[in-house]
Amino acid sequence: MGILNGNLPLSQLSSNDDGFPTETSIEQKKTEHAILEKFVPYACNNVNKKNIDSILLYRQKHIAYLKRGLLNGVGHWGATLDASKPWLIYWIFHSLDLLDFQFTPEITQRSISTFTHWQLPSGGFGGGSDQLAHLATTYAAVNSLAITGDEEAYKVLNREGLYEFLMRMKQPDGSFTMHQGGEIDIRGSYCALSVAALTNLLTPELTENCVDFICRSQTYEGGIGPYPGKEAHNGYTFCGLAALEILGGLSKLNMDNLLKWCSERQMGLEGGFQGRTNKLVDGCYSFWGAGDFPLLKAELSRSRKTDLDQEYLFDIEALQEYILLCCQSEYGGLLDKPGKSPDYYHTCYCLSGLSTAQHSLIYDSEAAIQIRDKNQGHLPGGISSLLWGYENSFTIVGDVDNLLAPTHPVHNISIKAARSMIHYFYKDQIEPLKDIIPKFDDPLEEVEGTP
Repeated sequence: MGILNGNLPLSQLSSNDDGFPTETSIEQKKTEHAILEKFVPYACNNVNKKNIDSILLYRQKHIAYLKRGLLNGVGHWGATLDASKPWLIYWIFHSLDLLDFQFTPEITQRSISTFTHWQLPSGGFGGGSDQLAHLATTYAAVNSLAITGDEEAYKVLNREGLYEFLMRMKQPDGSFTMHQGGEIDIRGSYCALSVAALTNLLTPELTENCVDFICRSQTYEGGIGPYPGKEAHNGYTFCGLAALEILGGLSKLNMDNLLKWCSERQMGLEGGFQGRTNKLVDGCYSFWGAGDFPLLKAELSRSRKTDLDQEYLFDIEALQEYILLCCQSEYGGLLDKPGKSPDYYHTCYCLSGLSTAQHSLIYDSEAAIQIRDKNQGHLPGGISSLLWGYENSFTIVGDVDNLLAPTHPVHNISIKAARSMIHYFYKDQIEPLKDIIPKFDDPLEEVEGTP
């Protein structure tokens, strides 16, 4: 539907403080004012309304912005991210991949050399060559190597050491500590299980009690907090849902409360998502919020509460409008909201959310049933990730060339990158299942080849 295609004046979508302004409501009003300035030229009741089809994704500007960071460095401000160097590469790599940038052999070789030095002999990856192994930077490193799509990059991974590192982080209650002596939260669960699923390291001892820990972190509101007893948050909710998808445990959640909470995080005027109740819209939640819905749709389909043809339970056009009109810098890169500066983090997650909103992602439940029947009821998490594809239909706000590559709803790398790494590490298990695992021919290729 979208905000700009509706019949309601934009002013009627603004928040109402009931005559009792607070610091929170005042900040909300300021944000809405900034959004309205971007939306009014396209508003339904504007006599000089611009055509929505004229809205453009600044693809080449974003690519140039990302390449500058990748090849020339991030500048003096990057010193504060010294422990996040693998994240910087992942944010840039994934953004470029979604924008259909073709990685050169030189970039691939540089990444292989870099991550070789950042991998610890005892397993896992640190924020740099002189830092402790950390689950978050290990996730970023493995995803970055997957995006290269290069077997030499896959061979960088010391899987034996990686598994030992994951097990050292594993706690008896099913949680994971982010690093030796570090904090425990749902991020650790997701990072560890996503990495294990991509590299064929999921074992009963690694996954023991993980479903229980995540389910206990669901709050009375319906979303998932960092650990049991804490406030629901969209970032932790996505991490929890994706981890449970790997574990086959989504059905254990209170789905009614979860759906309500996730749907209510999309803002009425802005069209983007907030991270928590009564917070401001933020471009990064374009993925952390929208990314919940392909997983929810798949689980509802598996439980026969909906059908595969049903759309996501959020306004996909409204989200695209927010990203394209409010989150793009004219100099390249994407941002939190109008008035903010672009950065690689928001560029990555704004584009990931835009991709999610454009594509109709589907999970082949019938293939999953057949694989379980053939494997004595077992469906490895990595092979389950191969059952995700996307339909040959798109919802694109603005110019048709705004279309991005589809991102995987569990791992948040392109579906192509996820499939390539999984096929490499699960080669022996996939061989007897090759007639069951769907091929999912690239719809973009089919469209280009249509007479």
